[in-house]
Amino acid sequence: MTATERPPAPEEEVETCLIPQCGQPAVRHLALAEARKGFPDLPEKGRRAPLCVEHYRAWKKATRAQRKLDRLTW
Repeated sequence: MTATERPPAPEEEVETCLIPQCGQPAVRHLALAEARKGFPDLPEKGRRAPLCVEHYRAWKKATRAQRKLDRLTW
């Protein structure tokens, strides 16, 4: 191996969305308490909730009004 070659990367396990019946790869991670504001039926699994693009957008849409009010209190 020369100095310019990179060692092979270890294969990383792709984390999937926490929403039941969704197997898409996660692109965002939210605190579990934050994610429950949009999805109250999430399973108790760790501190973070990995979400796919589709469910992250749904969470943003469901919590838009509350997040706007939270920003106004700054």
